[in-house]
Amino acid sequence: MKLAPDTLTNLKITKPKETAAGLTAVTVSFQHVFRQTELVRGWKALYQLNQKDGYDCPSCAWPDPDDHRSSIAEYCENGAKAVADEVMTKHTASPVLFQRYSVADLLQKDDFWLGQQGRLTQPLVIRKGQTHYEPIAWNDAFQLIADHLNALGSPDEAVFYTSGRTSNEAAFLYQLFVRQYGTNNMPDCSNMCHESTSVALAETLGLGKASIVYEDLEKAEVIMIMGQNPGTNAPRMLTPLEQAKRNGATIIAVNPLVETGLLAFQFPQSVRDMVLGGQKLTDLYLQIRINSDLAFLKAICKLLLEEEKKTPGKVIDHAFIEKYTADYQAFTSSLEHYELSELVGQTGLSLAEIQQTVDILKHKKKIIICWAMGLTQHRNSVQTINEVINVLLLKGSIGIEGGGAAPIRGHSNVQGDRTMGIWERPKPEFLDKLKTVFGFEPPREHGFSVVEAVKAMHEGDAKVFFGMGGNFLMAVSDTDYTAEALQRCRLTVQVSTKLNRSHLIHGETALILPCLARSDRDAQASGDQFVTTEATTGVVQQSHGTLEPVSKHLKSEPAIVAELAKAVFQNRPNTIDWDKAITNYDYIRDLIEQVVPGFDNYNERVRKPGGFYLPNGPRERKFPTKDGKAHFSINVPSQIALQPDELLLMTIRSHDQFNTTVYGRDDRYRGIHNERRVVFMHADDIANRGLKPQQVVNLQSRYDGKIRTAERFIVVPYNIPRGCTAAYFPETNVLLPIDQYAEGSLTPTSKSIVITVYPS
Repeated sequence: MKLAPDTLTNLKITKPKETAAGLTAVTVSFQHVFRQTELVRGWKALYQLNQKDGYDCPSCAWPDPDDHRSSIAEYCENGAKAVADEVMTKHTASPVLFQRYSVADLLQKDDFWLGQQGRLTQPLVIRKGQTHYEPIAWNDAFQLIADHLNALGSPDEAVFYTSGRTSNEAAFLYQLFVRQYGTNNMPDCSNMCHESTSVALAETLGLGKASIVYEDLEKAEVIMIMGQNPGTNAPRMLTPLEQAKRNGATIIAVNPLVETGLLAFQFPQSVRDMVLGGQKLTDLYLQIRINSDLAFLKAICKLLLEEEKKTPGKVIDHAFIEKYTADYQAFTSSLEHYELSELVGQTGLSLAEIQQTVDILKHKKKIIICWAMGLTQHRNSVQTINEVINVLLLKGSIGIEGGGAAPIRGHSNVQGDRTMGIWERPKPEFLDKLKTVFGFEPPREHGFSVVEAVKAMHEGDAKVFFGMGGNFLMAVSDTDYTAEALQRCRLTVQVSTKLNRSHLIHGETALILPCLARSDRDAQASGDQFVTTEATTGVVQQSHGTLEPVSKHLKSEPAIVAELAKAVFQNRPNTIDWDKAITNYDYIRDLIEQVVPGFDNYNERVRKPGGFYLPNGPRERKFPTKDGKAHFSINVPSQIALQPDELLLMTIRSHDQFNTTVYGRDDRYRGIHNERRVVFMHADDIANRGLKPQQVVNLQSRYDGKIRTAERFIVVPYNIPRGCTAAYFPETNVLLPIDQYAEGSLTPTSKSIVITVYPS
C-alpha cells in the first residue's frame, strides 16, 4: 500500500532570499488567516495571539518577552499560519467529507490537501472491514475505548502518546489517568526531537532545560547558533537576535545550509528596518559538514586551552571551574589524545575559521550557545551536546546574565508536558508524590519511548494506541514499518483538531476524537476556562481561548481525558474527582501544585500577567547533580564513513510547514515554490553522479541489507557542503530504519541518513 502520493507539481526555483521577515512575511501571514476565515474572526484571532490576556501560540515554544509585548503583532508568520489552521471556518471536515471519501480515497491525497479540509467537527469511528469513517456519540466512543483497555491482558499492552501542544492541565490529567490505569507507556514528541538535550543536560548540569531567560539574549556578548534555523522554525527569535546585534553582540552561525533567517532580519514593526533595510545578523557563518559538530567543538576547546597558555587567567574561568565544576582535569587530559588537524579535517572548515571562532570567544564571558534538531538527531547527539556544555563551562558562561545553554524547543508546551510527568522514565520521587497525594501505587517499570512503542506494536506486544494530538505516523522514522505497527493494533485513537495521515493508517478499529483548539473558547459548567503552558525558558503563563468553536460537538483535552477515565474506572474506587476536573481547571492546577515542584500557589501566580518562571538551579549556579557540581565530560568524535557514491542526508522543514503540518508547497527563503519533493545537492555532487539540475531522482538508503526508497524527488543545486544533502520531512522519513537512533536518548537519527541518489 502506498502511504502517500509522490506526484510532482510545477516546481519553480528562484534565488534564495537574503533577508528574513519584512513586509512579505506580513502579507503572507494575513493571506493565510483571511483565506481561511472571515475578517472579524481572523482579526480577533491574531490580535489576541501571545498577549498576556490572550492565548499562547500553538506553533513553537519560543517565549514571549518578559515585559512589553507589541499590541500590533506579538506573533510571527509561523504563528499566523498555525492560527489560520485553527480558526478556519470556511471549510470543516464534517461527516459529509467522510461519506464522500473512503479511507483509500483519502490516502491518495497529499498532506497539504488533507490539512486544507478544515476542522474536525464530530467523533468518528471506523470498524474492522469498513471503508469509511462514520459518526459516533461521545459516550459510545469512550465506552469503546474503555472496553478495549479493560480487556487487555496487561496495562503495558497500551501506548499513550502525547503531542507537544497539549496544555499543562491536559498533560497532568493524562499522565495521572495512564499511571492509575497501570503503565508508564507514555512516549511523546520529545523522544523525537530534544530527548538528546534532556539526557545531556541532566548529565552535565542536572536539569534538562535552558539555563537562560529571554532577556539574556539581548545582553549576550556572543551568541552561537548551531543546527538551528530560526527564520523558519522560531521566527520570533529574530527579534532578540536583532536587539543583541544592536547592543554589540557577535553572532556565529554553524549550519551546513546557508539559511536566510541567519543572514539578516527586517522587523516589520520597525520604521528604521523598513526604511533602511534589515539588520545583518551573522558575523561568522560556518558551513560545517553534517554531524561534525562534536569535532568542531572539541577543536574549540583545544584552542581555548592553548590561548589560555599564552595569556594565563585571561581565557579560561578557573575560579568558576574550581568552585562549581567536576572532572576538569580528566577532560583537559582527554583533549591531548586528539590532533587538531584531524578534528578540523572532519568539519570541512578551515583552521582559520575555527581560530576566528576562538578569537571571538576567548576574551568574552557572556556567551550563549543555542541549538536545535541539527544537533539532537544524530547517533552521537548526547555527546555533542555534552561538548557544548564543556565550552560553556570552560568560559564560566553558565549562571550569569547574558550567558548560558539555550536549547530551542520546537512544539508549543513540549517542555511543559515533560514537567507535568509525560515521560516513559519517571523519576521515583515523582511517583512517590503521586502515591502520597492520590493513594494508588504507580507503576515503577520504565515504559516505551516512541521507538520502543513502535517496535512493541509491530511485534504485537502493544495492542492499543492512543494519541493525544500530533500526526504520529508521519512524525516517526521508518514510515512503512510504523504504518505496519499501527495497523497491527486492535484499536487506534487520535485526539485531533484536523485531518492527517495518522487517521488513515489505523488499527482494526479506529476513532478520531475532535478537540478544542488553543484559540477556542472553552466553556465548562463553572464558566470559561483557561489553560497554561511552559515556554522553552521555563515561563508558565495562561492561555485563554476566546473564539467560538466551529462545532458544538468538540470537547477540550482535559474533558476527553476525564471522561475516558470515568469510563475506564467506572467499577473501581477512585480518589480523583474527574467531574470536577472537567468543570473547573483550577482543581487540576491544585492537584499539580501538590505533586510538581515549583508550582506553589499555582492558581494565584499564573493569574498574574505574564505568569512566572519555574525554579532553575543552573541559572543560579546551583546544579542538581548528585554532587552538586556541573560536570565536564569526555566525548569521542566519530565520522560516518561514506562510499564514493553515498551522500549524507539531513531532513529539514520548509518555510511552509511546522513539524508534520504542511501549510503550503512553498519554501520561499530557499527559493522553492509549488513543490516539496526536492533534494538539495552541491553542484559538484550533481555533476559527479551524471545528474542534471531539476532531474527527477530516487533516494535510496541501505541499512542491515535492506533497501528503502523515497521515489521521485527533483534535484536542486544548492549551497551545501560536498557530500551533504537535504530534503524535507516527513517525505524522507521512509529512508530511516526504526533502529537508527541516538545513543542514550533513542532519538531517531533523522539528520544523518546515508543515501544514494539515482535517476528515477
